[in-house]
Amino acid sequence: MTSTLIRGRLLSFHRAPLAIDDSAAYAYEADGALLVEGGVIKASGTYESVKSEAADDSVEIDHRPHLIVPGFIDTHLHFPQMQVMASYAANLLEWLNTYTFPEECRFVETAHAERIASRFFDEMVRHGTTTAAAYCSVHKASADAFFSEALRRDMRMIAGKVMMDRNAPQGLLDTPEMSYDETRAVIRDWHGKGRNHVAITPRFAITSTPEQMDVAKSLVHEFSDLHVQTHLSENRDEIAFTCELYPQAVDYTDVYARYGLLGPKSLFGHCIHLSEREADVMSETGSVAVFCPTSNLFLGSGLFPLRALNRRDKPVRTSVASDIGGGTSYSMLKTLDEAYKILQLQGERLNPFDSFFMMTRGNAEALSLVDRIGTLEAGTDADFIVLDMAATPAMALRAEVVNSLSDELFLLQTMGDDRSVVETYVAGRPAKSALAAA
Repeated sequence: MTSTLIRGRLLSFHRAPLAIDDSAAYAYEADGALLVEGGVIKASGTYESVKSEAADDSVEIDHRPHLIVPGFIDTHLHFPQMQVMASYAANLLEWLNTYTFPEECRFVETAHAERIASRFFDEMVRHGTTTAAAYCSVHKASADAFFSEALRRDMRMIAGKVMMDRNAPQGLLDTPEMSYDETRAVIRDWHGKGRNHVAITPRFAITSTPEQMDVAKSLVHEFSDLHVQTHLSENRDEIAFTCELYPQAVDYTDVYARYGLLGPKSLFGHCIHLSEREADVMSETGSVAVFCPTSNLFLGSGLFPLRALNRRDKPVRTSVASDIGGGTSYSMLKTLDEAYKILQLQGERLNPFDSFFMMTRGNAEALSLVDRIGTLEAGTDADFIVLDMAATPAMALRAEVVNSLSDELFLLQTMGDDRSVVETYVAGRPAKSALAAA
């Protein structure tokens, strides 16, 4: 089996940085290399040490002076919403009813689902995202299209057929029985095939009856190793409507708790307006609150209290995501640029090491997949990207006076986008250049 020696500057994290000068939180090699074989990183470190482990016939690729980091990870987005990005609306519920639900009805057609799935993965690769947790539509055809494309590209992906049986157009409704049967079929057909992970995916409490939530509870009980993903406390009108629909619940979070949906592999999109009681429950169950900066701003939903959740006596696990298509960019760099601004508005700081930790190892930890992705450690999947801080004329001008790694990271985060991603390696193979050549 041919091995590949990939040379460049390496950056990977051991843990969350405590401050901008916390160099113990990460490993940086000014002249580093990765030895890749069979889709796995076999060795990582200085160029000289890694080259000494490489076979004589190894292919060498030199990316100097660019920076090599683990592939970006996106923990919440909707693949059927690519064509509703940049849709003008006042708030979440108007946006869903006016644009999103009608668009998702189209995914009953296999050909449409397959076309959009192909374009979705193109954008992931182009922007350096190698793993994502995605919502499909209510139609099994959409999940089949998504997982088939993920398998073809050998990408590690999490996704689920959405469950929804009320408060949506007829073309987007299933039934409790159908959602159970089709979710089990998706699990049977796709979970563990290639690098696919199936998530149990009730869209949110507003679009699921108690009977369907019971079905979700049964699926979680049957498949306890699977991820769960849904939405929580994004918008105050959404919260009020949910509490009307579930009057027996103490609050929005309690709805999900009553159906056994909280836990360390449960991803809750948004979580902007949690009460202290709800945050306690999230912490106690190890559930993940997913920060969606561009979407929260675009829909006027609110400012996610990242630091407040992290530094509580009972801290809440958090991750960060694009939330396409309420989100306005596929780029995790742009996502963290907006996260920085949201924290600024709260009188808080988000240093660039924090940002790159969150996009890589932090999100991998949130997905309980750090043993496979999110680092450059030997034995993990060879999913990594190559970044150029001088990718555009404006960036190149700024780069002339960059004199530290933190400055470089902040430049990439603030001014970077897909053009800053020189190459995206998926399972050790260059995927972005392959797109350009196709």
